[in-house]
Order: sequence, then structure tokens, then C-alpha cells
Amino acid sequence: MTYMKRILCILGSMDAGGAETFLMKIYRNIDRNEVQLDFCVAKKEKNFYEDEIIEMGGFLHRITPKSKNIIKNFIDIKNIVRDNKYQYVLRVSQHSLSALELLAAKFGGAKKLAFRSSNSNNCGNKINLLVHYLFRPFLNLISNVKIAPSMEAAKYMFGNSEIKKGKVNFIHNALEYDKYKFNSSYRETIRKRLNVNDRIVIGHVGRFNYQKNHKFILEVFEKIVKENDKYILLLIGEGELKQKIIEYARTLKIDDKIIFMGIQKDVNQYYSAMDLYLFPSLFEGMPNTVIEAQAAGLNCILSDTITKEANITGNIKYMDLNASIKDWKNTILSEPIEHKDTEVCFKEKRYDIKDISDDFIKLF
Repeated sequence: MTYMKRILCILGSMDAGGAETFLMKIYRNIDRNEVQLDFCVAKKEKNFYEDEIIEMGGFLHRITPKSKNIIKNFIDIKNIVRDNKYQYVLRVSQHSLSALELLAAKFGGAKKLAFRSSNSNNCGNKINLLVHYLFRPFLNLISNVKIAPSMEAAKYMFGNSEIKKGKVNFIHNALEYDKYKFNSSYRETIRKRLNVNDRIVIGHVGRFNYQKNHKFILEVFEKIVKENDKYILLLIGEGELKQKIIEYARTLKIDDKIIFMGIQKDVNQYYSAMDLYLFPSLFEGMPNTVIEAQAAGLNCILSDTITKEANITGNIKYMDLNASIKDWKNTILSEPIEHKDTEVCFKEKRYDIKDISDDFIKLF
């Protein structure tokens, strides 16, 4: 079958992270008879979304990781773009240095060079941050389509000047609302599976890394269960720090109150099983999982480092990460346990994936 357009999306991997999941939501909702998404990744092992990509008619190209050989990485991308005659290339990243991949695509013959900001900070590393700001003018020069999910993510990646000039396109981290809205059947099934029918479940979905602040989650949760042992913590995700967090839970003697789940394909069902959502990240661009939790009608408690644009439904409380553990504990314990109907908010604020998918493709 011949497609009108094939867009090559370059990411580190196509696993179940926020940026990857956003692209898959777009991919599932576009007219694939007119537009196809292909992917270019540095991960050699099988990717979480790999089978689905192939099933939907996409390709998954593998390249040398930039961290291993930056020159080989550049050549790989240039050759893939040239050999497959890609005219449209999207790079998704949280660092301006990734503009090098767009330069490689340009050398390969691509005309539309899009960059989507996926965060609002860079791991708290001062050297990384310095390199990011040094390369930002280069990114703005190379990319001719600039995309961000929030104002914070746009400022960090492209700068205020590009925003004022109207050069940044804001595309919401939207979702299929009906898939994520509260479902009593899902709730009953998942809670029975986890054996938490009589418990109050605090949920968190996110990669186990520095950014997501799992250590802080455990320290708050320790105080909660000392006051009320009916609470259970449900942590969904994988990542390089997962084993350390498991060990820290044992050190705090709360591991019997925590359910560690890996990546879940039916994660939408788990939101219905939760009673509250806790998300104290150190920084975020526009967190997908917070949007998903709100779709399920959950009350959410977030760190105030996260953009206020994430508050779609009014069901979010922001807290200072410098506030005491006791303050966080008291806020969580006083939060109502309920699932609200949020459909009107999602429709009015254009967080429906069908609308957003159309907007996204029009940029190309």
C-alpha cells in the first residue's frame, strides 16, 4: 500500500514512557491510509510497543546509541532518512543536543524537521543544563516545526523568544477519554486481583528514576501507614532505580504495604482501582499519567514543580516539595476518596485524542 506521508519519529526507545505513549495514542487515531508513523530507536532489545507498531504498518529502525558513538549515530540516521526517502522527521527529547539527530536527517534529505519538547528540566545535572542552553540556539535554527505539551516545556526547550514569535505549536497530551474514565467493573476486577478490596489505594504510575522521586513517595507513605494501616501504595512501572526503591521500602519496614507492579498494558484499568493519585516529581513537561488519573476522576496530589496546566479538572492539589513530610501526610489523609465525572472538562479543554491527532498531523 502506498501512503501519502511517512513520518519518521526518533526516540531513545519505544517503551512505555510518557513521550512514547503519547506518540502511540496519536498513531492509533490517525488515518493510516494517508499517514504512517515509522520509528527510529537506539534500543537493541525488543521495545514495548514494537509488535503494535509493526501490526499497524509501521517500521522500527535501529541505530547506534549516541552515547556509544555519536558519529555512527549521525551516519545511521542520515542513511535511514536518505535510503527511505523520508521528508518528514520528528525528534522527541528533553535535551537540545538531540538537534544533532535533526541535522543528520537534514543531511539525509528531510525537509520538515520537527522537535517536540518532552520535559521542563534535565535531571538536575548542571553540566547537562549548561550544554542544553548552549545548544538551544542551534535547535531553534535546525527545527522548522516546534512542538510542546505545555508552556513550561516550551520555555525550557525553545525559550521565551520563540514563544513570543509564535513559532511554538502547543499540542496537548490528550487521551482516549472513554478508555480511561472510571469503570466500576475494572475497579472490582483489579482490586480483587490485588487483594485490596478493603484498603485505600494510593497510586503512582511512572518510571523508577531520579525525576519521579520515588524515595520521597516512600517517606511520605511511611508516615501515612503509621497513622492509618488501611492504606496501600501501588507503584506501576520499571526503571533503573526500582531495585533500590524496593530495598528502601524494606529498610523502612513498609514493603508489606506496597505493591510493585511492572509496566501494565491495561494500565487504564488500574486508575479505576486507585483511590488517590500521588505524583511528587522533581520536574515534568506535561505528565501523561496525571492526565490519565484525572480522566478516571481521581483526586491528585502533585509537587508544585509541575505545570499548573496539568490541572484540567480542578481535582489537583499542588504541594511544595520543601514542605514537611508531615504536611504531605496530612494533606493525603484529608483528601476525599471519590471518582468524579470529568468528561465535560476533557472535551471543553481539548484533551480528546482525536482532535489532537488531527492537529498534530496538520503540522507536517
